[in-house]
Amino acid sequence: MKAFNCDKFRVPLPEWHRFPMIKYTRLREKIEAAGLIAPEDLLTPHAATDAELALAHDVAYIAKMVAGALTPDELRTLGFPWTGSLIERSRRSVGATIEAGRLAFDDGLAINLAGGTHHAYRDHGAGFCVFNDTAVAARVLQDEGKAQRVLIVDCDVHQGDGTASIFADDPTVFTFSIHGAMNYPLQKQTSDLDIELEDGAQDPAYLEALDRGLNLAIDRAGADLVIYLAGADPFIYDQLGRLRVSKAGLAERDRMVFERCRKAGLPVAVTMAGGYAEDVNDTVDIHFQTVVEALAFARA
Repeated sequence: MKAFNCDKFRVPLPEWHRFPMIKYTRLREKIEAAGLIAPEDLLTPHAATDAELALAHDVAYIAKMVAGALTPDELRTLGFPWTGSLIERSRRSVGATIEAGRLAFDDGLAINLAGGTHHAYRDHGAGFCVFNDTAVAARVLQDEGKAQRVLIVDCDVHQGDGTASIFADDPTVFTFSIHGAMNYPLQKQTSDLDIELEDGAQDPAYLEALDRGLNLAIDRAGADLVIYLAGADPFIYDQLGRLRVSKAGLAERDRMVFERCRKAGLPVAVTMAGGYAEDVNDTVDIHFQTVVEALAFARA
């Protein structure tokens, strides 16, 4: 199994910033220490080009973001200070999902050890998301003729609002988001399938809802590729999550997604998406679990 890693493309953030950029380095180090993925299979992705980004984003927005011409309000909505390194890192993360999608058709599954930037809209960034790697990858793979129909399974605790908006009028991409009803973003978009959970939902409620959603989404999508956003933030101790799902519950979530995809004969590109646990090592553990479960899927 191959995984794409871009943690060497660092983004300097203020000490007080709540985005845990360090989780990517710690995840890669934990994978290496465990010997989970061979060194030659931990790959550096290409930087997504303007042409690739423009398949899902407005050209004017790409130019504005690359030039660092965002207004103070736009920067607040994005949640990051602008730097050139932010653009390079964002391009690499998008490139990683594109390449994971390509390899999934050959190997059955491939992973982006970052990605899941599902709050980025066609014409603006938001919620720590500069470019929407999921949307760009889906469009690129369709443009290359590798995929006709794509199913997006978004298990981040926050709705994939940017993704839902980008594909609102596109029947070839089915968007399924399972998320907290009262969580960010306050103004939700309409996915092809939204399942909203009440604050405090625990493992049984979460897994029952996911089971129901996967049955519906796989049946309705008619897809030939799945892009799976394996967010760590439904975790009970996530600072931005508001749900109460355990690490064991999240591991079962991953197994459920992979098993359903196996039964349907669907290749899977995996991204890590969000995670904001008080102890960043908890977030790393959850992402690591996803890689473990993905490896089991790839070997089956």
